Amino acid sequence: MKSDIKEAIFISGIDTDAGKTFATAFYAKMLIDKGFSVITQKFIQTGCKDSSEDIEAHRRLIGTGMLPEDEWGLTAPIIFSYPASAQLAARLDSREIDLKVIECATEKLLNNYDCVLVEGAGGLMVPITDTYFAIDYVEEHDLPLVLVTNGRLGSINHTILSLEAIQSRKIKLRAVIYNTFFDKDKIIAEDTKAFVGRYLKQHFPETQYIEMPSFA
Repeated sequence: MKSDIKEAIFISGIDTDAGKTFATAFYAKMLIDKGFSVITQKFIQTGCKDSSEDIEAHRRLIGTGMLPEDEWGLTAPIIFSYPASAQLAARLDSREIDLKVIECATEKLLNNYDCVLVEGAGGLMVPITDTYFAIDYVEEHDLPLVLVTNGRLGSINHTILSLEAIQSRKIKLRAVIYNTFFDKDKIIAEDTKAFVGRYLKQHFPETQYIEMPSFA
């Protein structure tokens, strides 16, 4: 199935270790299985030097191997060496962040794919500069969003805060992916899933709720 709609979708998490990389690959597979041509992109990669470990993980999990677009630098256009927020990593590498580079890379990818899944770095409020956050980029570019959550203790708080920020910015919430990998406490996990499901039905009735099985 070839789509006439070309779009980029931003993948964010409720915190740094929510499981965005696995969820991005999982969501890509879902779309591919529906007949769409999909490629993943890393918004800003930190903690790497010459290549993106998250892109490498996407290719391994999806099963494609590395792609020409990876070699051309389109799927990870900005890479910093220190594993920190983008603004700190850029400062430590004595570099500036040019968001136009990301935007142009995404546009080039959309020339050949129906959908580009842009995996964010950290959560929605991770700073790109002292005055600009990841959520600002999503809002300015009118990107639909997929939010990744999980059942760790405290995740309800992080999830609702993220959802309120999304709602206040009038961002289109395409889906919430619940990552079952962290379901160590069955009681907490079941309560979290139920609570998030009820909240979405009340506040985001058109948003898809997806439970992602553990890749492990």
